[in-house]
Amino acid sequence: MAKGLIWATAEDIARNRGLVVSLYRQILQSLNSLDLPLSFAARLSKKSEVKAMFMLGAEERSLHNIKDLIDAAKYSLSLLRKGEIPKYIQ
Repeated sequence: MAKGLIWATAEDIARNRGLVVSLYRQILQSLNSLDLPLSFAARLSKKSEVKAMFMLGAEERSLHNIKDLIDAAKYSLSLLRKGEIPKYIQ
């Protein structure tokens, strides 16, 4: 990301696109894990919540907020891989 700038440029957004799509797919796949204590309906509900969060995050233009959202997604993915459900999507 460009240093000293507050708002994301088209380059910044394009640079993060692969990472964001990868995190999105990994989180959705992790929600299918049998380690999570979720019913089928709860899994579908959590997947729709994840989709909504990523859609709202796609509208973000602040570099700091984008970085925070990516960090939160990475943290949530680490919890899901341990078999835990992150609190903000519980």
